[in-house]
Amino acid sequence: MEMDKLGVITTFLHSIVVYNIPLLYGTVGEITVEKSGSLNLGVEGIMAVGAIFGYLVGCWTNNLILGILTGFLAGALCGLLFAVLTVSLQANQNITGLTLTTFGLGVYFFVGNGVKAVSWPAMNDYANIKNGFADVAIPGLSQIPVIGNGLFSHNVLVYLAVVIALVMWWYMNRTTPGLRLRAVGENPGAADSVGINVKWYKYLHICLGCGIMGIGGYYMSLNMSGSFNSSCWINGYGWIAVALVIFANWNPALAILGTFVFGFFNTLRVSGGSLAAAFPDTLGWLGAVPSQLYQALPFIITAIVLVATSIRQKGSGQPAGLGLNYFREER
Repeated sequence: MEMDKLGVITTFLHSIVVYNIPLLYGTVGEITVEKSGSLNLGVEGIMAVGAIFGYLVGCWTNNLILGILTGFLAGALCGLLFAVLTVSLQANQNITGLTLTTFGLGVYFFVGNGVKAVSWPAMNDYANIKNGFADVAIPGLSQIPVIGNGLFSHNVLVYLAVVIALVMWWYMNRTTPGLRLRAVGENPGAADSVGINVKWYKYLHICLGCGIMGIGGYYMSLNMSGSFNSSCWINGYGWIAVALVIFANWNPALAILGTFVFGFFNTLRVSGGSLAAAFPDTLGWLGAVPSQLYQALPFIITAIVLVATSIRQKGSGQPAGLGLNYFREER
């Protein structure tokens, strides 16, 4: 009986990671874009484009790495479109991002329905994809009682997401290009005056951030076993990622914790009954909590964090030039 209870906890921890990883890709990608001073609300559509093209190419080539690269490239191309419209043509960033969401979802369903009408590739028919997405236990850490299998036995895309988040934190805080990126986001006019190519930095990091979002979309396609139906694989995760940027205070490393919190509440909504059944004396009350409250709690916390950072501006990581188009001749 005791082993069953421990198994419930392990499964719960494992599910938290499964839920939070696509959010981590989306959040780190959006942080990268916003640090350049651009506000991209098209995360949902970009992840959808990365998902559909990454999945199809990955299956058709039976190669997980090509699927990842395709998802990244598809997202980066969406970022390039956003950059052309907002950086070069000075279009409104909010409208462009929302339009990109509509465009991305349209591409997702257009391509998906078109392929499905001919022959939809089932993930289980492609051994390299299926096996490549299987869990890989980290030696030593995965043997830790209770938490080992829950936190340290996942597929390679989970580990890749954590690595990307930590690398981007290091890049933004410990490298010269990263510090220049932050300067562009804070005050593009001042950055331009000291010789930093503002347009290049914006283009590069918008494409990079959107490419990271695309990998997150590809992860979700595999996590859904490539089952294409009337609903999108992304299912609102792109919008949650935008909110998580605030929760993480524009810090890629903190995004790991922030997405874990969202994953916790999402898992609690689904598996709260299992915990209540396994621990009736201490957690039995979870079964009586409405699932809608679990869904709302992360957003309530995000709102509190937003208010706190607004009051105490000194502790906010929000770039001062976020959402403002930069026109050099008006400097």
